[in-house]
Amino acid sequence: TGGHHPAREGEVFNTRYQALCKLGCGAFATVWLCQDMRRKKHVAVKVLKSRESFAEAAQDEVALLRCVSIMKKKDRAGENIVCLLDDFRMIGENGFHILLLRALGPSLRCLMGNYAARGLPLPFVKKSLQQVLAGLHFLHERCRIIHADIKPENVLLYGRGKSLQRLLPDAFDCGQRTELRLKGPGGELGNRLEESDLMSIEVKIADLGSACWTYKPFSKEIQTQPYRAVEVLLGLDYGTPADIWSTGCLAFEMATGERLFDPQPGKYFSRDDDHVARIIELLGRIPPQIALSWKKSTKFFSRPGALLRISRLSPRSLHSVLADRHQWTKDEVTPFTAFLLPALQYAPHRRATAAQCLQHAWLGA
Repeated sequence: TGGHHPAREGEVFNTRYQALCKLGCGAFATVWLCQDMRRKKHVAVKVLKSRESFAEAAQDEVALLRCVSIMKKKDRAGENIVCLLDDFRMIGENGFHILLLRALGPSLRCLMGNYAARGLPLPFVKKSLQQVLAGLHFLHERCRIIHADIKPENVLLYGRGKSLQRLLPDAFDCGQRTELRLKGPGGELGNRLEESDLMSIEVKIADLGSACWTYKPFSKEIQTQPYRAVEVLLGLDYGTPADIWSTGCLAFEMATGERLFDPQPGKYFSRDDDHVARIIELLGRIPPQIALSWKKSTKFFSRPGALLRISRLSPRSLHSVLADRHQWTKDEVTPFTAFLLPALQYAPHRRATAAQCLQHAWLGA
C-alpha cells in the first residue's frame, strides 16, 4: 500500500491508453510508453505512487502544468515546454494513483550518448540552448515557475521530420541504456546524425515534477547534483537564477561531452564538499558574504574562503579547460566563455537572466 502500481504490458489505463513497455522507474513514479488507442499515437504516462504525499506532489505538478497550458495560449514561447495532454486518477492494488499524460520524445541525454566525449555540433548546441532559454524565460516571467531540474534527461527531442523518426524506434528503452543507437540504410551511422538532420530537430523542456512557484518553494534541496546551483548547495534561498546555473552546466556538457562539475565523495569528505571544491577551483573563491551568509556555513568552511575538509585545490580557468583538455581554438573559447561565465555568477542577483542569455552574441552567431 502506498507504493508503485504494478502495471503490466498490455494493461489499458482509463479505457484508452495501452501500456507497451516501461520507459523508466524512479523514487516517485514509473513512466510507461503507451498507445493512445483513440488517436493512434504514442504517449508517455507517468504513474505516481499511491502514498498520500506523492498524491499531493502530483497535484502540485498538475497545477504547474495547467498554468503552462493556459499561458501557452498567450505566448508562443510556451511551445518550448512539453505539454500535459491529460491527467486522471486510477485505483490499483496499492491504492489511488494519479496519472499524468505527456507527448513522447527521446531525451537529449540519449542523443549525447552517441557523440561520446566530443560533444554535439555547436550549431545544434546553440539552437537547442535558444529553445531551452526561451522556455525558461516563459516559465520564469509568464508562469512564475522555477523548473528546478534542468539537465539533459529533462530536455526532450521533438520534430516531425524523418530524422527524428529514425531515432524513435530505439529510444523507448533509452532510460535503461542511456544511449540511443542511430540506424540508417547502411547500418550504423557512425552513431551520429548528419548535421542537416540534427538541425531539423527541436527540443522541449520536460518534467515539472521538481518545479515550484517562484513565490512558494516546495523543497530546500532541488536539482540533480552535477547541475545544482551554488546557492542550493550552500543551503541558501534560491529563485529562477538556479535554473540559469543548471543551463550553464548543460551548455558546457552539450558542447564538450563532459560534465562541468562531476563531484565524487572521498574518504574524508562528502560529495557536496567535493562539489563546492570543484566550483571554487574553476570559478575562484566564493565571496564571504555568500559563503558565510548561511547560519550552518561551518558545514563547508572553517573560515572565509577556506574549505573545512578539503585543503588542496587545483585552480584552473574555464578557458584552460576548453583549450587544453578539449583542444578548442582561441576563436572558439573566447566567445563561449563570455556566454557561459555570466550564467555561473556566484551572486544569484548578478547572474544573467534567460532573456539576457538569449541576447548574447555567441548564441546568435
